[in-house]
Amino acid sequence: MRTDTPSNTIRRRGVMLVLSSPSGAGKSTIARILLEQHEFELSVSVTTRARRASEVEGVHYRFISRREFESLRDDDELLEWAEVHGNYYGTPRDAVEKAMSEGRDMLFDIDWQGAQQLREKMDADLVSIFILPPSMAELRTRLKRRAEDSDDIIETRLENAKVEIERWRDYDYVVVNEDLNKAFDEVKSIVTAERLRRHRRWSGMHGFVSDLLAENIA
Repeated sequence: MRTDTPSNTIRRRGVMLVLSSPSGAGKSTIARILLEQHEFELSVSVTTRARRASEVEGVHYRFISRREFESLRDDDELLEWAEVHGNYYGTPRDAVEKAMSEGRDMLFDIDWQGAQQLREKMDADLVSIFILPPSMAELRTRLKRRAEDSDDIIETRLENAKVEIERWRDYDYVVVNEDLNKAFDEVKSIVTAERLRRHRRWSGMHGFVSDLLAENIA
C-alpha cells in the first residue's frame, strides 16, 4: 500500500543557478534576496587573494595558496576559474557535486566567462539567467546613484556592459530588470519550473510512481 507522499517532497537533484549581468543591472540585489529567503546557498569560491579584515574564511571565500590553487586547477577539480588582477578565483567541483546530489540549490554570481565554463562541466544541472537593464540611460543612472565610482569608471563600466550584454544569447533565460519586484518574481518563476524538471526528479519520481501504480484502491 502506498504511503502518503506529497509531490513537492519527492527527492530531486539540486539546481545550479547562475545570475549574470552588467554592473548596475540588479543581479546582486536579486541574488541577495534569494539568499535572504533561504532559497539558495551561495557557492563559496577559492581564491589566492589575501583575506581582507572584514572577510570570514569559508563564508566569503576559502583562502588558499597559489600552489594549492594550481594543483586544484591542474587536477580538474575546479568547475570554473579565472585570474583577476593577478589573483586566482575558482569554484571547487566536489562541494558543488555534493550539494547537487543532496538536492541543495546553489547560487553563482559570476560573469559570462565563468558561466560558460560551468556549462561545459555540468550543463544538465545548470540554469542560467541574464539580467538586462531597461535602457543604457537607466544603467548609467543606477551606477551614478550608487555613488561608488568616478565618472571615468562609470563610463568604463558602461562600455564593458555593451560587451557583456552581447552574451545574452548564451543564457537559458533573460530578465529585463525595469521593476525589481517584477524581475524577482520572474526569476522565482524560473526557479520553480526548473526544480520540477523531470530529469531533476528522476530518482525520487521512480519510487513515487511505482507506489502510485501499486496502490490498491479497490
